Amino acid sequence: MIPLQLGHAPTWLESLLTSDLALAVLLGICILEGTMLLRFMPSELIAPTALALVGTSIADITVILTITVVGTTIGQTILFFLIRHAGREYLLQKRWFPLTGARLDRFDSWFDRWGPLAVAGSNTLLFVRGVLTVPAGLSDMQLRSFVTLSAIGTLSYQSILTGLYLLGSDMVM
Repeated sequence: MIPLQLGHAPTWLESLLTSDLALAVLLGICILEGTMLLRFMPSELIAPTALALVGTSIADITVILTITVVGTTIGQTILFFLIRHAGREYLLQKRWFPLTGARLDRFDSWFDRWGPLAVAGSNTLLFVRGVLTVPAGLSDMQLRSFVTLSAIGTLSYQSILTGLYLLGSDMVM
């Protein structure tokens, strides 16, 4: 099995990511992912799909990683502000929010135990990406710290996925 080898991207997504608007579309997708609103594709396929459709030169990789980090960080910052101003209960009442109160309690305890560093750590992990944005938004964490740690975790995550994709691409050649 080859790590992160893509089968077939949805036709509409493929046409958007090969158009002149490819980088703007990628930024929009990453903002949606950061706000936990991405429902049409798994977050772990964002960078590999972009690489498959845009290219894998050093310049392409740098641009794609930059856009994924900036976009996801923007999205998580929007969610951070929403939580800070509207509160936990507001978020739990929204149908688009993917967690129950019980699951969110678990992530609150992660944040209590590990502090702000949990934001970067969780952004590096599959399945819990961005979830620590909620307890961070409810805490007294400074915006600058949140943005920095969110970006570091996202860079780590996207770099790992990019490396796995490129490793898989080399195996095919």
